[in-house]
Amino acid sequence: MKLHHSPSSPFARKVMIVAHLLGLADRLELIRTPGDLTRRDPDFRRINPSGQIPVLIADDGTVVFDSPVICAYLDMVAGGGVIGTGDDLWRNQRQAALADTMVDAALQCRYETALRPEALRWPAWIEAWRSKIVDGLDCLETEAEGLRQRMDIGTISVFCALAYLDFRLGDLAWRDTRPGLAVWFDAFAAHPAVAATAID
Repeated sequence: MKLHHSPSSPFARKVMIVAHLLGLADRLELIRTPGDLTRRDPDFRRINPSGQIPVLIADDGTVVFDSPVICAYLDMVAGGGVIGTGDDLWRNQRQAALADTMVDAALQCRYETALRPEALRWPAWIEAWRSKIVDGLDCLETEAEGLRQRMDIGTISVFCALAYLDFRLGDLAWRDTRPGLAVWFDAFAAHPAVAATAID
């Protein structure tokens, strides 16, 4: 299998953690593919019209995107283990969706401040996206106890979202007022499948 990815992408990192956890990482050929919004690669767009990463190309040539679908595919290949079943499935998927929404909001903030010329930036737009992140963080703090002793698509997605906030939006200082989430995050980061994907 081939995985188009970028080491700094939180969505690609989620896929890699799942692959390590399921014992599939050694089966992935990693192809570094920048997800550049302003310089869209026409060859890559033939694989994924959105031009976004990650994208998995299965052994039979099937193209799979984006990260939630890739994770579900890998889970199927491995015979299950991270997506969940029964009530756990919906809890896991809800937390994964919340985490992905937070990452999307962080990316909007990043694009507005790193790509848009300063004279054209819209502070109210940035603040609106940041408020989504803060609301998500506050929600997760109330659920921090329930994140412990779990390794599933929900907790993996939450971890990747928080790690990306550290990487790109450190000024949010989310740990300062969310001690339960901070303790959980540090413990989760030590898991071998997570540590193997750390951003250099």
